[in-house]
Order: sequence, then C-alpha cells, then structure tokens
Amino acid sequence: MTAFSNCKEAVQHCITQKTFSVAYLFSEEKTMNLHVHDCYELYFSIAGGKKFLIGGQCYGIEPGDLFVINQYESHYLQQVDAMAHERIVLSIYPAYLQQLSSAQTDLTACFRRQNRAGENRLRLEKDAQKRFIYYVHKITSTRGFGEDLLSEAALVELMVLVNQKFLENQSITAEQPFQYNELVTKIIEYLNQHITQSLALDRLAAAFFISKSYLCRIFKLETGTTIVKYLTARRISIAKSLLAQGSSVTAACEDCGFNDYANFVKSFTKLVGISPKQYALGCASR
Repeated sequence: MTAFSNCKEAVQHCITQKTFSVAYLFSEEKTMNLHVHDCYELYFSIAGGKKFLIGGQCYGIEPGDLFVINQYESHYLQQVDAMAHERIVLSIYPAYLQQLSSAQTDLTACFRRQNRAGENRLRLEKDAQKRFIYYVHKITSTRGFGEDLLSEAALVELMVLVNQKFLENQSITAEQPFQYNELVTKIIEYLNQHITQSLALDRLAAAFFISKSYLCRIFKLETGTTIVKYLTARRISIAKSLLAQGSSVTAACEDCGFNDYANFVKSFTKLVGISPKQYALGCASR
C-alpha cells in the first residue's frame, strides 16, 4: 500500500474503498476546517507543534502522542508555531475494522471508549512509538504477491498495539487537556452543555457579559475556528450518532440543535459528503 501525501485524499480513499489508508504528512497543507468524516482516525505526531480541538476538548500535541478519533467526533488541527509538523494519519472504515475483529478481540474498542469519557490522547512511550512506526512501515512498504493480505495483517498488529495501550491507559489518571484562557474554556463548556438549544451570539455574549465582537474575536484567536463552525460541526457529530442508532432525519435534526431543516440538510451534506437521508440508509444497510 502506498502512503498518501494529502490527508483529504487519504480520507476519501478510505471512505470510497471502505477499507483503510495511510497518510504521511510533513510539508504543511492547508488546514481543514472543523470537520467530521465517516471513518476512524489514528493521528500520530512525530514532530512539530500544534493544538488539536476534538469535540469539546483541546489538546497540546507532543512528539509520540497518538490521537484516537471516531466517526462522530468533530476535530480541527491548529498550528501554534512555524515548524512543519511531521505526522502519520491512518483512516479506517469502521465496518472494515469490525470485520477484522474476532469474538475475543474487538479492534474497534479504542474508538468507542466506553470507559473513558472524552479522552482522545494516548502518550506512547519510546518502545511503543517504534512499534507503531514499524507496523506503519510494514503496511506501506509491502509490494508484490500477497500485498493486500500482508498490509491487512500489519494493520491488525497495529490495532492490537493501540488497544493494548488504550487498556493500560484506562488505569492511569488522564492528564489534563490543554487549557485555553479561562473565558474561552468556560465558553466551550457552555456551548457543549447547551448544544441542543438555540445559541444566538447575542445571547451567548450576554451570558458572559462581553460584547459579541469580543466573543467572536477571542474564540477564533484561541481555537482557530468560529463559534458558528464549532457549533455546526458538533451538532452534525451528534446527528450522525443519532442517525446511526436509527433516528429519523427529522428527529435527528431537532435533537441535535438545528431549528431549520433545510439548513441542517445543507450543513450535514457539506460536512459529511452525503445527505442525512443517504447516511441513514447507509447505516441501516450495514
């Protein structure tokens, strides 16, 4: 399997082929807006400095950090210095990874995180970092007869490693995520507590006794995205989860906080790539 050098192309390949892809990224590409896509993501940092906004949490990124992101979590990468950020990104189609699992070993467990509310980061020790890179190299360097099976076998080994580290991490007190300044931290908490309600900027600014212009400016400065884009991505994440559980499109629209059906369909299609009806039908057929 050949590694991609563009993250968007790698994600699209994963979704189209319904398998997995690997992207090795070094030179800076244009950062994607806060987004959510229909595949699991493993993000391994090799070098460079950035911040990762995932759902309602923000994390500073250090070399050796591995981020585990499921198909319902909105995420956004923010540059914090001028250094090129070297990283490896694996995109894995959920149903494909489930097929690789066994009755005894569920390789998707780390993405579902039933016992670790909101924790997306694993800090790998040096030995685990080397093993992770070794498995990625096996996946991307195999050529010739049996290439597909050998790459798949290496992916299974890699996912066993990730889940082992995930289980070890559950017994360790999670580190505190990166902290914004106190005001923006409270704004993010407020947004997530009221995510399904109407959240006009005027009302939000009044809740924190600040002007609307200052609210928008400080949020964009600290997070790298706007309040409207953040809310939209978070609500679409909730809608995806509801549709996957069998909710109707109308119910998902109402329950995730949209008060305009047409805007919901437009926003969902833009972020996910297909309409909510198509997404629901796809979930029902799996």
